[in-house]
Amino acid sequence: MKTGKKRGSPLSRLFMALVFLFLYAPIFVLIVFSFNDSKSRTVWQGFTLNWYVELFHDSSIIDAFGTTLLVSILAMVIATIAGTFAAVGFFNMKKRLRSPLLTVNDIPMMNADIVTGVSLCLLFVAILNLWQQVAHWFNQAQSTFLLTEKLHLGFGTLLIAHITFNIPYVILSVMPKLRQMDKNLVDAAQDLGCTWMQAFFKVVLPEIKPGIVNGMLIAFTMSVDDFVISYFTAGSTTSTLAMEIYAMTKKRISPKINAISTLLFVTVLLLLIIVNLREARQEKRELAAQKRV
Repeated sequence: MKTGKKRGSPLSRLFMALVFLFLYAPIFVLIVFSFNDSKSRTVWQGFTLNWYVELFHDSSIIDAFGTTLLVSILAMVIATIAGTFAAVGFFNMKKRLRSPLLTVNDIPMMNADIVTGVSLCLLFVAILNLWQQVAHWFNQAQSTFLLTEKLHLGFGTLLIAHITFNIPYVILSVMPKLRQMDKNLVDAAQDLGCTWMQAFFKVVLPEIKPGIVNGMLIAFTMSVDDFVISYFTAGSTTSTLAMEIYAMTKKRISPKINAISTLLFVTVLLLLIIVNLREARQEKRELAAQKRV
């Protein structure tokens, strides 16, 4: 008796094709018109790269891109380190404590971005107001060393916000690798003379490295792609690329927006492809290792 995968009916495949067309047709049109030799968003008048050239000569966009890249890289590195150690801490906890903490860790990922953005904004404002009061009291009490009283939302608060919402994704990527790891490896390493830190860097870290890299790539992607949380926590002096695009849409829409959006889409798509390819290779290696055993 032959067995095999059941293929979907023509109707179901047509429905799937229509869904993908509905989702990606606007993006495809945007990409096509980013090469249009006209400001028209409906009439094609020839191929050009002028909008990309103008894009890279726009100082405000270049500054916003630099801020986005710097925030994304710093948030990725810090969130990866903090998330990895947090995942190890969760893994070594008793199940009674670990389960509620992991549930709390999942809340930022399921929560609406606008709720997270407003919450962080209110928290930062409260902390900055408290700092102003403390600094004012400190400066009145002495005059040798004066503290800055007025602090505002800016790059620092934006970075903290990105680190905050990236850490749960890193933890979620590292935890499965910790569960797959043989629990006796650390004990064996310590029996052979390793300290706990040596066992962590020489035994645990190589075992969970794929999860760390995946979490790092996801964190970078989330930071580059974020708008809502950045909008509420960046203040008026700092602007990311997504915020700059939003500001441009309030004025007369320029085809440069199509060019920016195309570059962002391609960047995020490449990162997602890299993450998925890594996960597919890891699954193949794990299946091959199981067959050898």
